[in-house]
Amino acid sequence: MSRVHDALRRAEQVGDVRPRAKRPSSGRMPGRDFLELLEQVQEVPYNPSPDSYLVDPSRPHDAHSEEFRTLRTRLNHLQKLQPIHTVVITSATPAEGKSFTVVNLALSEAQLTGNLTLLADFDFRRPVIHNLFQIDRTPGITDYLRGDVPLSAVIRRLAGTNLYVAPAGESVTNPLELLNLPSAKDLLEQLPNVFNWVLLDSPPLLFAADANLLATMCDGTIMVVRVGTTTIDSVTRAMQTLCENNVLGVVANGARKGELYSKYTYYYSSYYYKGSEKEKEEPEAQE
Repeated sequence: MSRVHDALRRAEQVGDVRPRAKRPSSGRMPGRDFLELLEQVQEVPYNPSPDSYLVDPSRPHDAHSEEFRTLRTRLNHLQKLQPIHTVVITSATPAEGKSFTVVNLALSEAQLTGNLTLLADFDFRRPVIHNLFQIDRTPGITDYLRGDVPLSAVIRRLAGTNLYVAPAGESVTNPLELLNLPSAKDLLEQLPNVFNWVLLDSPPLLFAADANLLATMCDGTIMVVRVGTTTIDSVTRAMQTLCENNVLGVVANGARKGELYSKYTYYYSSYYYKGSEKEKEEPEAQE
């Protein structure tokens, strides 16, 4: 799991890295239509895959849950300072944990009362969001951008949550062509009319140009790096490919389990064992 807030804290302290101002809406889809859209979307059971490693709301004291709540808190603070609503979560290269990060961040945001959150799978090349929640891949975003289905058919609400999911959709030959359509830009401009957060999973920056283009259409970008795997050179090259100076920060994924649990064991062991006459042994960290 990750010490996700360290780089974000540094980004906040450095005043020259800020999200750009919100672009004016094109007006293609009025906010009223989006509010009506929520009444039309399908509700599906919240049934995450057993091997998805998602945060568990029933276990709020788990270290990884704490980390994502910390990240959520810092992003919500930034949102009060800047009009941030659409965020691309990406990485320099594959297998660094970008999908793991965006899904758990979306779940953490959706746990707040009234905080409507959309998790959108814009990784048309290797989509995984539908597998993590065990929902159909189609219809999805590619089907909407091609004009095959209405937006209400693309978005699903996870039952009992504030989280909405838009899977990738049918496989396409050239995803970049779809992202260059005016409908893609209009969609990302209009979604904040109803969702407080729109979090996008995208391909790695050095793997395809999709994330670079998405970054120009969104309010901010978060880079995921894997401790012990990601090289400084790959991060440098990935950052240089971004056309917009809107990087919000970096998530460091893959920290050793002991590094996380050491931060929380004392506090929670004191909380659970307060008032006990006999000092109890601290619980072992669980996988």
